[in-house]
Order: sequence, then C-alpha cells, then structure tokens
Amino acid sequence: MDREWGSKPGSGGAASAQNEAIDRRERLRRLALETIDLAKDPYFMRNHLGSYECKLCLTLHNNEGNYLAHTQGKRHQTNLAKRAAREAKEAPAQPQPNKRKVAPRKTVKIGRPGYRVTKQFDAETKQRSLLFQIEYPEIEDNTKPRHRFMSSFEQRVEAFDKKFQYLLFAAEPYEIIAFKVPSTEIDKSTSKFFSHWDPDSKMFTLQLYFKAKPPDANKPQPPPAASNGTAAPGAPPPRPLAPPPHAPPPPPPAPQGPPPSGNPPRMPPPPPPSMANGPPRPMPPPPAPPPQVGSGPMSNFQPSGPPPPPPQGFPGQQMQGPPPPPPHMG
Repeated sequence: MDREWGSKPGSGGAASAQNEAIDRRERLRRLALETIDLAKDPYFMRNHLGSYECKLCLTLHNNEGNYLAHTQGKRHQTNLAKRAAREAKEAPAQPQPNKRKVAPRKTVKIGRPGYRVTKQFDAETKQRSLLFQIEYPEIEDNTKPRHRFMSSFEQRVEAFDKKFQYLLFAAEPYEIIAFKVPSTEIDKSTSKFFSHWDPDSKMFTLQLYFKAKPPDANKPQPPPAASNGTAAPGAPPPRPLAPPPHAPPPPPPAPQGPPPSGNPPRMPPPPPPSMANGPPRPMPPPPAPPPQVGSGPMSNFQPSGPPPPPPQGFPGQQMQGPPPPPPHMG
C-alpha cells in the first residue's frame, strides 16, 4: 500500500504527536485571547528578538500561548501576591471618611412614666384605634419623647410571635416602655396617625388606626333555609323547638246576666274536699232552664221540684260548709 497506516484516501498522513501538540497550543491560545486582553496586562512585553517576556517573573516565552500558560502557573500567582502585599504596606495611610459615632448616654434612670391607653372604634370606617397618653413630668429640658415600632423578632424578652409587634416610647431620664399591639397594618395617613407633645402638661399623645380587614371572598355563605321549614340539602337538620311551659287553666267566664226565667240564679255547690283515696268524681252538669210558654209575668211560672241533693263523697267523709239556700219562689 502506498499510503500510511491510519490515514484515509484523499487525506494527508496521520498527525504525529508533535503536530497534535502544536495544534492544541494554538487552539488554547485562541481561546485565551478571547477572554484575556494582553494589551491590558502590565507584565506582558515583547522584546526585540520577537519573543515575549514577563516583567514580573523575568521569564522568556516563545509565543503568546506559552505566556498565558505561565500566568496561570504557581510562580506567577505567588509573585502577584507578594507584589500586592508590598504595595499595600508601602502605600501611605489615607484618611478615613468621617463617620458619625453616637455614644450611648449613661444617665441614671428614675423609673417608668405614667401612661393611659384607650381603645376606640370608628363606626363609619370600621377601624379600630388606640390612643396612648404618656406622662413625663421630670423630662429633661429641651427634649421631646420619641417612639418607634419594633418587630417581634427584634426583641429578646418574650418568645417570637408574628401576630404581634411592639410600640416603644423613650425619653430621658425615664426607662423605655413598650406596648404589645397586633401586627395588623397601620394606617399612616395624616388624618389617622397623630402624635403631639405638650410641653406645658408634659404629656405625649399618640393615636393610631389599624387598617380594616377586607371581607374574605373565599368564605362560603351559609345555605338559606327552605320555605317549607326543611333544611337545604347537605345542611344539618334543624333542632326541635322546646315545648312551652305549662300554664294554669283559664278561669271560668263571668255570668253575662240573669237567665230569661223569673227564677233567681242558683248558687253553684261548693267544690268537694280533697280526698286522699283518689281524685274526686266529676260533677253533673246543671239542668237546662224550662222553655217559656205564654206571655205575662207569671206565664212561665212552673212549680219546681225539690233541689237536687249535693254530690256525696265517699263513705266516711263529711261535707264542709252549710247547704245551699232554697230557691226563692216569689
């Protein structure tokens, strides 16, 4: 065969190791030049012989790829660190910008101030509000109390609770006091958030309003009850109504007038006494009046028989009270 082993028809011979190394270095150089600009490297220099030098390490390099490989090596990186440390040491101390330092005041605390908290509710806007009145009778001259809101995660006195926040009041020489309020968003508008310091009465007043919560649209509405008294499907059955309390029987109606006959009305017999052997027997109904016959004042007169005997009880019992009078025959 007239071609070398490993080659293909129409192509050159197989690349040697030297050719592969040259091709690899050239490829790496092109990649390095895409990311590194040698024109901005202060230590890169090309001498009169056409080779490249590193002014930091004083080394010679035949091509750019060799120099780029040198910059990533340990020797070049060590020299860069030494140069940076020496320059930082020899550099003159530059004046630092003036920073405002606030030293904490060391004053003797005289205790907590007096306070008054009032809860309020605005019926028009449906907003809840708090009115704080803090008294500072011994406050320092030409000073004004301060306040700020603090999250539950800033303090270290109580356990964290995201449902609450703290409102702090401070004035020298009094101790700082804090109030635990709900973490609802506060309305900071001018008409809703108000603070005032009265230097005459030494009282600091602050009023705040919480924003009203919007109605929950995802909350299901209660199902309406049916018109016939039955509950809607899926709803629990209605509870039965309690029975009305027992009431005493109504009294008997009063007589409207005398009966049409000329006889006077008869007195009802007295009620039977209570008996221990059982309930009393029912009383017979009174007899019906006789019908009117003829005309005249005495036309409806008829002799009546003897009055019916009063109801008798059980043997061994006596009637109480006098017997009823005989009927008037006039």
